[in-house]
Amino acid sequence: MGVKNLWDVLESCKKTLPLHYLQNKRVCVDLSCWMVPLQNVNKSQCPVTSKQYLMGLFHRIRALIALNCSLIFVTDGSIPAIKLATYRRWLNLGIEATQDGANSQKLSSLRRNMGSEFSCMIKEAKYLGSAFGIPCLDGIEEAEAQCALLNLESLCDGCFSSDSDIFLFGARTVYRDICLGEGGHVVCYEMNDIEQKIGFGRSSLISLALLLGSDYSQGVRGLGLESACQIVKSVGDNHILRKIVSEGLTFARKKKNPKRQGQVKCNNTETTLSSEVNMNGDIQIPQTDNQYSHVVEAYMNPKCHSADSEVVHRSLVQRPFQREQLQQICARFFEWPPEKTDEYLLPKIAERDLRRFAHLRSTSSQLDVNIPLKEVPVKCPVSAIIKRRTVRGRECFEVTWEEFYGVKSSVVSADLVESACPEKIKEFDDRRALEKKNQRKSRPKKSGKECSVAEIDWKLQDLLLDIELGSKSSSMASREIISDKMTTATEINFMNRDPLVILDSEGNADSRAATLCRETGVTVTKHEVIDLSSPSPLVHSRNVSRCAQMNNQHISIIDLSDSETEKSPEHFCR
Repeated sequence: MGVKNLWDVLESCKKTLPLHYLQNKRVCVDLSCWMVPLQNVNKSQCPVTSKQYLMGLFHRIRALIALNCSLIFVTDGSIPAIKLATYRRWLNLGIEATQDGANSQKLSSLRRNMGSEFSCMIKEAKYLGSAFGIPCLDGIEEAEAQCALLNLESLCDGCFSSDSDIFLFGARTVYRDICLGEGGHVVCYEMNDIEQKIGFGRSSLISLALLLGSDYSQGVRGLGLESACQIVKSVGDNHILRKIVSEGLTFARKKKNPKRQGQVKCNNTETTLSSEVNMNGDIQIPQTDNQYSHVVEAYMNPKCHSADSEVVHRSLVQRPFQREQLQQICARFFEWPPEKTDEYLLPKIAERDLRRFAHLRSTSSQLDVNIPLKEVPVKCPVSAIIKRRTVRGRECFEVTWEEFYGVKSSVVSADLVESACPEKIKEFDDRRALEKKNQRKSRPKKSGKECSVAEIDWKLQDLLLDIELGSKSSSMASREIISDKMTTATEINFMNRDPLVILDSEGNADSRAATLCRETGVTVTKHEVIDLSSPSPLVHSRNVSRCAQMNNQHISIIDLSDSETEKSPEHFCR
């Protein structure tokens, strides 16, 4: 839960960042905050025995591993004594919870039920994480408090948690939600943004928890969100806790209702907070039976493993993933064969190592240490580049990996390859250029005499014409002189060719007329009979043949129109 309505207060500081923002980062995960939504999805779609929640965790880990995002699972320990009232209120225990809340300082923390259904889900998640090489840190009490401590001590770059009170424990960077797939992103909140945009520091957020209510306090009844924010801002982050220590929450009730004076009730117990302030201005919370002091103490000094403890140091050590163990887990929970598990996982492991290699070279370059690829002490995961690819509009390379990864090839971002091994890209480009050069050399040379398209078309037309005529000859170059029944001949010179059109008395001139018309563009009606006894039409003569020019002869062109009056330019050869 965290602080009531605190995410609404922090809405203006929310940032949606692309998923690759997490690359090369170390992130703590409040494991229960990941498993609760996965459990809800599992219940809404299928029974718990299907382990759908575990498959969702598998794909989430797989996606982050490919980004070289190192995870640390943090689990809850015992329930803090101050939280027992809230915990039992969740279980609807009513009056008993209220009485425990009044005497919570006298109670010890409560050990969680490790046999519950949710606790079993946490165990399975830890088991899966260990196969991926993810360390797990069991918290003393609150998991979000342990995550916040690691982040505050700069032992991790951020925390995954949906509990808003993680800021009250001291976290600086919090990832509330994560989305995978196309357009994958994380929802991020930075404490620097909260301080600059809203003006709330850690002390102000603790004050809001006291005013609005949280896991550790019920808040001031009837006090709204805006009023609580105005009260905290009016006092200021540097003085708000000191004022609460000295006056309790009486000043808040006065601002809410000036007519009513008196003390504020918290957990049905009238309390007034006193405090001592040392010379440095730090608040010294006295050890008294005061509910407010215990709330502030619980947030400021939660029970956690210290940053220099051996437990924390072990959780920061990177571990290799256990391939066989992961295959067994997937076979047990998902009924996957080993090949399917390898298909999902091995390319991501190779991509993770490539990012580590790129990070190594980038760090070396920043230190002005430029080491050639072959001299880098760590071997480059990429063996060679096969070809370029475009995936969802992004430039990528299909690469082959070194043999020890157990995967032949996969597709990775071109930017990643460029940052990790630009030498491989140069080798690929040089190899492609050489292949293209060899292809050009191996092409057969064209013959010296090349026919133009027009000439080829003309030859094809001649061939088709010979087929139609049933001629055995494939060339139209020779000219035939046909029988003595010929009465009139017309010779036409066209494109240095002189085919004869022979008209016999029976009008069998179809074939050669077709040739003449094809070459001259004249249309002739089939089986047209020419009456040679009729008067001759007007003669249009011209020199059309080289033979005729040599003999000074004029060749007459016969008008093939039906009558003298139907003279059209179409009936004259030009």
